[in-house]
Amino acid sequence: MTVAQERILVVEDEPGIRRVVRAYLERAGYEVLEAGSGEEALDLVASRRPSLVILDLMLPGMPGEEVCRCLRRDSDIPVIMLTARAHEDDRIAGLGMGADDYVVKPFSPRELVARVKTVLRRAGRPAGEPLQRGDLIIDPERHQVRRGNEVIPVTPSEFRLLYTLAREPGRVFTREELVARVAGEDFEGYDRTVDAHVKNLRQKLGDSARQPRYIASVYGVGYRFVGGTGVG
Repeated sequence: MTVAQERILVVEDEPGIRRVVRAYLERAGYEVLEAGSGEEALDLVASRRPSLVILDLMLPGMPGEEVCRCLRRDSDIPVIMLTARAHEDDRIAGLGMGADDYVVKPFSPRELVARVKTVLRRAGRPAGEPLQRGDLIIDPERHQVRRGNEVIPVTPSEFRLLYTLAREPGRVFTREELVARVAGEDFEGYDRTVDAHVKNLRQKLGDSARQPRYIASVYGVGYRFVGGTGVG
């Protein structure tokens, strides 16, 4: 899909910020939708199916966190959180909800557009053959994780993390390696963001950190895939 075909939903209750973000996104060639509340945002996602959502957290009525949870229940649409909450714990919590990136106010509109491009690029389907690892099938063409007839919903970042680990079962990846492979070399977040994505993946896969079936922690280093190398 070309940039001109990408549709971005900006969810922000401050009209001035929406105008600035819209202007920069349209200058970059994107179609822009606007929502001033969480409820309006969910309606637009359902009716207009945007390619990405830029989501303020401190919204009137339904907070941004609840909007993100609703999006994650129903879709893998990429989400960039845009918020004044700058503490590292807030970033980790935001990424733990399934956001794909986190931008703190005050922000550079040009940098925000650059991050939109990066997240959309990451959300594209990675090239490669489907992997069968034990009872899991990880299919990059369909961007899908299956176990038997069950489709396990994952976000783009979670999919890339699982695919990266499963391509080389047994290999230990450091958090820095996984950040580079999953989020890109230009990602300016924390390596702890990988921990948030792994936690979400384990919950969705029914995995356990203490008795790992798929993803094992390597203390002080990172993670490795332990779900087998072939058909289980």
